[in-house]
Amino acid sequence: MLVAPARVPATRRLAATLYGYAFLTDLVLLYPLYVLLFADTGLSVGQISSLFVLWSTAGILLEIPSGAWADALSRRLLLCLAPLLTAAGFALWVLLPSYPAFAVGFLLWGAGGALRSGALEALVFTELDRLGAADRYARLIGRARTAEVLGAVGSGVIAGPVFALGGYLAVGAASVLTCLLAAAVAARLPERRAPVTAPAADRPVPAGAGPGESASGVGPEEAAPGGDAADDEPGWRESLRGGLAEVRADRAVRTAVLLVAAVAAIWGGLDEYTGLLARDTGVTEAAVPLLLLLLWGGMSVGGLLAPLGERLSHRGYAGLLVVAAVATAAGALLRHPAGFPLLAVAFAAFQLATVLADARLQARITGDARATVTSLAGMATDLTTVACYAGYGLLAGALGNPAAFAVAVLPYLGVAFWLLTGRGVTRWKKEQ
Repeated sequence: MLVAPARVPATRRLAATLYGYAFLTDLVLLYPLYVLLFADTGLSVGQISSLFVLWSTAGILLEIPSGAWADALSRRLLLCLAPLLTAAGFALWVLLPSYPAFAVGFLLWGAGGALRSGALEALVFTELDRLGAADRYARLIGRARTAEVLGAVGSGVIAGPVFALGGYLAVGAASVLTCLLAAAVAARLPERRAPVTAPAADRPVPAGAGPGESASGVGPEEAAPGGDAADDEPGWRESLRGGLAEVRADRAVRTAVLLVAAVAAIWGGLDEYTGLLARDTGVTEAAVPLLLLLLWGGMSVGGLLAPLGERLSHRGYAGLLVVAAVATAAGALLRHPAGFPLLAVAFAAFQLATVLADARLQARITGDARATVTSLAGMATDLTTVACYAGYGLLAGALGNPAAFAVAVLPYLGVAFWLLTGRGVTRWKKEQ
């Protein structure tokens, strides 16, 4: 699809603002060090895992309601509030380092993540669809993921020197500042949604409806002509019912939701333990962020490969998951810094697989409650991640971090098998 020349500047402005928001969201100097902060405060691996469970639980409880709020109210408003909640959590961590403070901070961070999840993807896809450039979604989201990783890379480069100068307090203050800047950038994101009516719970969404059409087949510009936005905008309950109705009525959407959760959850959970895995190789704490730079570099490459990745068949996608799982296990079991290049390859593959799963989900959604459906995928991801955290805590306590990494990625082999032999193959082909 060609983008009209007059709309190219609008697309570029959307992309630039999106990349800036993504970069600042992850330019958090606490990222490479917060697990070490917990350990230095005296927390065990089990206690750290329990904090991650709290983090995911907060996201699970707010994921779907926040998606409905985003569909009914303002996606941009939620994207502004998300980093402010995260900033409050980070401030609490460094000012009152203790298990209760860490727990409350994770609840705030989880709430912020829930507000952002679903709202960002829905805002970007809807705006691109309005501009006639919906086919650029995977490219923009892939680059946004790379911008997030570059932010994490920046935090890895800067965290060590800042920590050496001012310890965890200085690192925390810098993290709060970047969150405030992210909120300011979010306020510049475009949001020009026309008022639409969410499909009723008892009215399934037609599978053939276009990306910009409602359940009635009416496009966003045609919906409620001349009506008052305040009167026609659906409430969050209607948005919630609309999103649930679409997932219930469209089997392809359900499959896409499950694929997002299956692909994103485990490696996303393992990412939180990479600092501990790096320290287990024998390097000093100051060198831990440098090893993590390799992983972030891999994720950057994975996001940029999204346009090429869209050409993968279901077999190619399954092979991508197998390569990622094998590389993760091999890199972790080396128990040496030399294993981190393999982990970087694995994380590149996982990042690419996650972006492609998200793009396929967005392509399958036809109703108006886009953020709600995306949040359902986010909730499924969080539930799976909670299981990953709990299992990892038990495995790492008994076998150590390297073995826990190797065992944790085994389910990806099952996902690959499902794609090759199960119903996922049919749904994948329909999405091409």
